[in-house]
Amino acid sequence: MILNEKEKAAIKDLQTQEQTCIEKYKRYGKEAKDPVLKSLFGELEQNERQHYDSLGQVLSGTVPSCNCNDSKGKEYQPTATYDTTSDSMDKRSDCFLATDCIGTEKLVSSEYNSDVFVFGDASVRKLLADIQIEEQNHAEMLYKYKTTNGMS
Repeated sequence: MILNEKEKAAIKDLQTQEQTCIEKYKRYGKEAKDPVLKSLFGELEQNERQHYDSLGQVLSGTVPSCNCNDSKGKEYQPTATYDTTSDSMDKRSDCFLATDCIGTEKLVSSEYNSDVFVFGDASVRKLLADIQIEEQNHAEMLYKYKTTNGMS
């Protein structure tokens, strides 16, 4: 598979978004007070690394297979760490981190939604659509974390 310049630019832009997500989840994992949120950030960091690597494979001419995992967000059931009525500094800090990441996931998902139409190759479109679903799952998981902990 050979990408044209517009397709290469789109993939590189998406890799930049993924790299930002990787760095954000790594930093926020260190900042989070709640071990449940730390663990979620670690999991999401690994997912974003997989996205970055998949995009790198596309740049090198290979389209990796995708699993169209659309159930991870639905199945995520975090345990509550914070009392739903409390308003501690740790809870407010963790709420900020989770809320900021939801915004990031919305932005990245939107980029995939737009960029999928740049590509002529159906297998690349399928991969990008799969990654978009996974980004939506990330936002859902973060939202469920917030809801379980009385942050929304």
